[in-house]
Amino acid sequence: MNVKGLAHIAIQAKDFHKTVAFYTDVLGFKVGHHWSLPAFQLKEAAMLISPDQRTCIEVFDQEAVIPAQGKKALRDEDIAHGALLHFAFYVENVDEIYRKSLAHGAKAYIEPSQLSLGEPPLLVTNALIYSPNGEVIEFIEDIDFDISVKK
Repeated sequence: MNVKGLAHIAIQAKDFHKTVAFYTDVLGFKVGHHWSLPAFQLKEAAMLISPDQRTCIEVFDQEAVIPAQGKKALRDEDIAHGALLHFAFYVENVDEIYRKSLAHGAKAYIEPSQLSLGEPPLLVTNALIYSPNGEVIEFIEDIDFDISVKK
């Protein structure tokens, strides 16, 4: 009974339709399923499927009453830091997706760059943005973090 991988991350959207449009039109996700659930005051929810067909983001409307980490912030200035710091997507070209995201309402956080991590050095090309909904998203070019595997 081992974990097979991350199934999905759930976010609550300030504007459901704009958030879904950002993930589908800009990042290439597709809407896999759309539903409502009155027991949780959920008018709209969608499971967005990434291009790898396994990783998903579940999006809930602003009024949904769902289990969450931390308290819902009333204003952007009130957002508290919690256990979830950011989530990352593997991309083919960090510069390209970074520019495309900014052109579609995202805000710059860390511009595209290359980092050297640890010893032996592992070179990572990445960038971070704030999505139009406020999530911190990292874009990272494919890299093998498992240095224990002899190549």
